[in-house]
Amino acid sequence: MDESNAKDQPEHQSRWDRQRTAIIRHLRKGIGRQGQIVSGEFLKGAAYKLGSGAVTVIILWWETRR
Repeated sequence: MDESNAKDQPEHQSRWDRQRTAIIRHLRKGIGRQGQIVSGEFLKGAAYKLGSGAVTVIILWWETRR
């Protein structure tokens, strides 16, 4: 048999391959964004705790001086 009749791989991606690529790209972006959100929330929480602790120290210092 002649091998020239064998089906070649299509040059263009199938619709499923394009969708899969788009989904993977979307998930990677989401994961990266989640990392930024988590670190931002951590910094906000740390600043809040630090501020809260500072206020507590000031109040205790104020009360001991009276």
